[in-house]
Amino acid sequence: MPREAGTGGPARDGAADPEAAYYQAVEEYFVARRGSPLSLSNEDWFLIHRWREAGLPLRVVLRGMRDALDGHAHSWGRRRKVRKLAYCEGEVEAARERWQRALGLGLDGERPLAESLRALAATLEAARGPGARGAAAARSAAAAVRARAAEDLDPAAAEAWLAREERALLEVLREEAGPVRVAAVEAETAAVLEPYRGRMPERVLDRLRGDSTARRLLGLFGLPRLTLFPVA
Repeated sequence: MPREAGTGGPARDGAADPEAAYYQAVEEYFVARRGSPLSLSNEDWFLIHRWREAGLPLRVVLRGMRDALDGHAHSWGRRRKVRKLAYCEGEVEAARERWQRALGLGLDGERPLAESLRALAATLEAARGPGARGAAAARSAAAAVRARAAEDLDPAAAEAWLAREERALLEVLREEAGPVRVAAVEAETAAVLEPYRGRMPERVLDRLRGDSTARRLLGLFGLPRLTLFPVA
């Protein structure tokens, strides 16, 4: 789904980061549809954070928001502005359920869960960037992902398991990268996400920094994030 332009967002530097772009796209869509320059509340940011943590693709979130806001535009209360993102939560959940059914059956252009896991394993196996320890860790993760593909998993369970596998892989890669390179990656992340300081709750921003740093560290070695639903 195309992203609708909005107002009130941070400088575009943040949009260069795929993890930050997820939050920014939701913010811009909501502000544009609401027709008000009001900033998101802490409660709104935490809701976006929960959607991201659950591994909900951006297109699914925007689809649910669209359904909720289209419904409001044709309701008796349409003269009253929607002030909280939570107004969209029910329709986002409904969009999630439809998407998960399509995912399980391979409908609507969705890749079945097992196929997505096998593709991720193949990408991990093909990486040539890591050194000896990193390559061994990547192959171990790939083998675990392939084994998991044979199990009957729902998307949420698979995503949570992949997050644990990613943390284990990142521990090895941090050691292989060394403190100087890790510090450089963290500094780059902090600079890119600076526009969000003071706008997001610190706990949400901390997690965003962690996700962005993980993406950059993995990228140093030509590795993807371990997720079924990459934001970029």
